[in-house]
Amino acid sequence: MSLQKRPRRAPPLFPACDGTVKRWLPMNRDGALHRTPTLQRLDLGLPVSRTVRNALALFLSRPVCGALSEQPERTKADWIYIPLQQSCLCGSNSFCLEGVTSMVNAGAMSGSGNLMDFLDEPFPDVGTYEDFHTIDWLREKSRDTDRHRKITSKSKESIWEFIKSLLDAWSGWVVMLLIGLLAGTLAGVIDLAVDWMTDLKEGVCLSAFWYSHEQCCWTSNETTFEDRDKCPLWQKWSELLVNQSEGASAYILNYLMYILWALLFAFLAVSLVRVFAPYACGSGIPEIKTILSGFIIRGYLGKWTLLIKTVTLVLVVSSGLSLGKEGPLVHVACCCGNFFSSLFSKYSKNEGKRREVLSAAAAAGVSVAFGAPIGGVLFSLEEVSYYFPLKTLWRSFFAALVAAFTLRSINPFGNSRLVLFYVEYHTPWYMAELFPFILLGVFGGLWGTLFIRCNIAWCRRRKTTKLGKYPVLEVIVVTAITAISAYPNPYTRQSTSELISELFNDCGALESSQLCDYINDPNMTRPVDDIPDRPAGVGVYTAMWQLALALIFKIVITIFTFGMKIPSGLFIPSMAVGAMAGRMVGIGVEQLAYHHHDWIVFRNWCRPGADCVTPGLYAMVGAAACLGGVTRMTVSLVVIMFELTGGLEYIVPLMAAAVTSKWVADAFGKEGIYEAHIHLNGYPFLDVKDEFTHRTLATDVMRPRRGEPPLSVLTQDSMTVEDVETLIKETDYNGFPVVVSRDSERLIGFAQRRELILAIKNARQRQEGIVSNSIMYFTEEPPELPANSPHPLKLRRVLNLSPFTVTDHTPMETVVDIFRKLGLRQCLVTRSGRLLGIITKKDVLRHMAQMANQDPESIMFN
Repeated sequence: MSLQKRPRRAPPLFPACDGTVKRWLPMNRDGALHRTPTLQRLDLGLPVSRTVRNALALFLSRPVCGALSEQPERTKADWIYIPLQQSCLCGSNSFCLEGVTSMVNAGAMSGSGNLMDFLDEPFPDVGTYEDFHTIDWLREKSRDTDRHRKITSKSKESIWEFIKSLLDAWSGWVVMLLIGLLAGTLAGVIDLAVDWMTDLKEGVCLSAFWYSHEQCCWTSNETTFEDRDKCPLWQKWSELLVNQSEGASAYILNYLMYILWALLFAFLAVSLVRVFAPYACGSGIPEIKTILSGFIIRGYLGKWTLLIKTVTLVLVVSSGLSLGKEGPLVHVACCCGNFFSSLFSKYSKNEGKRREVLSAAAAAGVSVAFGAPIGGVLFSLEEVSYYFPLKTLWRSFFAALVAAFTLRSINPFGNSRLVLFYVEYHTPWYMAELFPFILLGVFGGLWGTLFIRCNIAWCRRRKTTKLGKYPVLEVIVVTAITAISAYPNPYTRQSTSELISELFNDCGALESSQLCDYINDPNMTRPVDDIPDRPAGVGVYTAMWQLALALIFKIVITIFTFGMKIPSGLFIPSMAVGAMAGRMVGIGVEQLAYHHHDWIVFRNWCRPGADCVTPGLYAMVGAAACLGGVTRMTVSLVVIMFELTGGLEYIVPLMAAAVTSKWVADAFGKEGIYEAHIHLNGYPFLDVKDEFTHRTLATDVMRPRRGEPPLSVLTQDSMTVEDVETLIKETDYNGFPVVVSRDSERLIGFAQRRELILAIKNARQRQEGIVSNSIMYFTEEPPELPANSPHPLKLRRVLNLSPFTVTDHTPMETVVDIFRKLGLRQCLVTRSGRLLGIITKKDVLRHMAQMANQDPESIMFN
């Protein structure tokens, strides 16, 4: 008996066992088909399409046997008729079925139910989101729960399904492993390339041009320990070009080569960003925070962004600009996370699950940036993530661990450490030193406030004037000013990481830095690590005024550098500002204690000949204070800094400075630099740290307001396809409430704009009989229509039957908390079940801005 194609007609009737005649409604549980426990399987005995066989198995809850037809699947508009059995034997142990007819399109020709809900897979792109829109966290969570429930139930059917469920469970750990490996590898490559290209501005190694200055000299057999920075194999550009190492002409030539290399690196970086990956500019952390809160920015974490940001990050750091690579490394790690999550359907098809991966990737980025795995996890939890469940905490820890291990294996700095400025101190701190530590915290808070206000003002000017139209010229000008001003000062000429390393270091017997040019006592017999405080020499005083000039230069130039159209991190410049200020304060306290050890404040803990004060510790505390003042980090900042020192003894000074800087900075404004840039760009970021204390109600914020057009709604069964398409074309709303009728306004559900467009497009392509005059309905049963009416279109699939609603008298404080904690896109306002209006995330943000006397129109996205 072969598969036959019959003319299109209404579904046939078949006799039920009670002698009555019923129409087959597959989704109706009291339909005419009787199922009994004795029926173990149904053998069709003929080839059928996979769609029909799967539909029968699902409906009968029994295995269905039968060879698959070799012919391709029939179109969705085909009638497929399978004559199975002509007789009907009714009884308790039998089942009867005259025929099975499936019409796998939406809406039967007679308006009755159909098999669309089981035969049709969800149409393409359903459940996805448009660019610059917010995801629906509740729906994503529900979809993942359904997926997990389905996998769990299938795992009991066969060994293969059980193995698939295990693979699904372990896929998260596999993704974390891959992220850690790639992020650690990229960080190591970036560190090695930056080290070489930074030294390339000053000279080149003759034995191997790819060697940095340090690598070149340490591989030379003619290098001595006293002159370890000088070796015949490393030549400055003046020696290589004109064979001169001293004199004015050599200095000028080296000066010009330094500027030319800096301009070349910066030009290449801004050109690559502008042409290939515009999203590769900036720090990336403001956008990462916004993405993790549920916002969609297509391409921001793409493969081209990953490639270009990695390459240009090397170029801009090597150019000598006042920026760092630590912030952009978080962006790079999140790009890695987005790439690997796209390989697993568990994450690629669920935006909520994808953001769990990105949170862990951010932790891996900070782990390789500072060599601080625990600090990276806390940074992701405190500063970046919006939704951070417990399992994400463990996976973040694993990803940070793998990333740190990978970077340690590469050993880019040759010191068996994860960062260049790893230090260890051997002198304890004393209670009297808390006062200068707190003063450094005050300085950090003031610096953070000054930087945020000035940088935001400059970035706003860049966005609103012609300056923003010339990003390449801006980068070239700032690079030229930086290079010209930085070269004469040795503390601004070297890379910022090397500067921080020198400022953090404790002065030992083998240090050759100007900062360690103290007057030594020739009769001193002390261990190397316990050198007593000594009077400062000429080199220390020279270094002090050079550091003062470098501090002013860094403060000013960083304001104009951060935010340009190149990768630019803020961690290292902020730490450099604090480290310079801290080192100067530390040297001042050290000399004060040495010359006035009989003062009451020094008498108990600083005796003559003792090693009392460690200036490097002050530099570290100042770095933490300034970084905390700019970013408003506290816990994660302290953990990152003590992971840098390798000891827990200095947690109290770091905590005192971090808390003080945050208090001082918060006194002038609650926003950190990343939140300020989020608001500057108009992203819909609802910060969980913000408090809403105003006494307003939902009715004050909802749309429509008085004088505005009525709310655009859909009715459940009275609008045509043309009506809906016209409504979509004339409005730009993200969705529409569905009501019983325009008269009653009783709420039924909510339909997303994108899914309506896709559903109508899909129905027109795959289903015959759908025309502009077709009635579109959201109910289970079709409306009663005249006999000559066109086929109706059932769209209950795209209807959200449980939209979140509040009453019109709900306090806005409650509404704001609901949006924060549930991640809503919108909620509907009702009274006694009657729809009054709608509140979107953009409405909430604009209302909060208005209450804070800010421009509500600055919120550009929803």
